[in-house]
Amino acid sequence: MDKKILSWIISLTLIVLALAILLPGGREADQEPKLPWDIRVDPQGGSAVFGITLGESTLDDARRLFKSDGKVSLFVTQAGLPALEAYFERVFLSGLRADFVLVLEAEAETLWAMYDRGSRISPTTDKTRKVELAGEDSLLVGTLPIRLINYIPAADLDEALIAKRFGEPAKRISEPETGIIHWIYPEDGLSIGVNASGKELLQYIQPKEIEMLTDILGSDDVER
Repeated sequence: MDKKILSWIISLTLIVLALAILLPGGREADQEPKLPWDIRVDPQGGSAVFGITLGESTLDDARRLFKSDGKVSLFVTQAGLPALEAYFERVFLSGLRADFVLVLEAEAETLWAMYDRGSRISPTTDKTRKVELAGEDSLLVGTLPIRLINYIPAADLDEALIAKRFGEPAKRISEPETGIIHWIYPEDGLSIGVNASGKELLQYIQPKEIEMLTDILGSDDVER
C-alpha cells in the first residue's frame, strides 16, 4: 500500500477516535455525569443536582459549571415581590441540552436596595417592573446562593420516559388553564410540569421546601 495512503488512513482513524470521545459540538464527555434524574438528598432535607447544591452553590459556581455568565434579571412580580433570576440558554451537560433559569436567594431588603440602585426600568408582559443592575450589584449577585433550578430540556419528554427515569410521582397537580400536569416528587424536591402541547419544565428545590412550591402550584390533585 502506498505510504501516503497508509498515512492518510492512520490520520483519519485518529480523527474518528478523537470524535468518538467527544459529545456533539466538540464537547468533552463528562467524567462526573450531571443528569436531571441524579438528585442527591441529604438527611437534613437538602439536595444537589447538576453539580449544584441548592442553598449553598452560588451563581458564580453555576457560571463556572455552565461556562457562561448567563443573563441576570431583577424584577418585581405582579404580587409586588422582588425576585432575582439568572437565565442560561443552550447549556450542554452530560450530552443533554437545556435552558436553565436559576432563582437566587437574598433577603427582600437586599433585593429592594438593588432595585433602587438599578436603572432602565421597563414593564414586561408577566412581570410588572424590571431593572438593569448597577455595576456593584452585578458583582454581588455572583455570590448569592441558588434557591431553585428551573430546567427546560431541549428534547420533548413524554410520560412514559418521565416515569422510567424518575418513577411514579407521589401526586399530580393540574393546571386547568394551561392543561399542564405537575408531577410532584416530595422526597427529591422535584416538580415536573408535563405539557402535552409544549416544553416540559423541571423545578428543583430543597425537599424541606417542597411545600412552598406545591402551594404555589395549587391543590387540584389529579386522580389516577
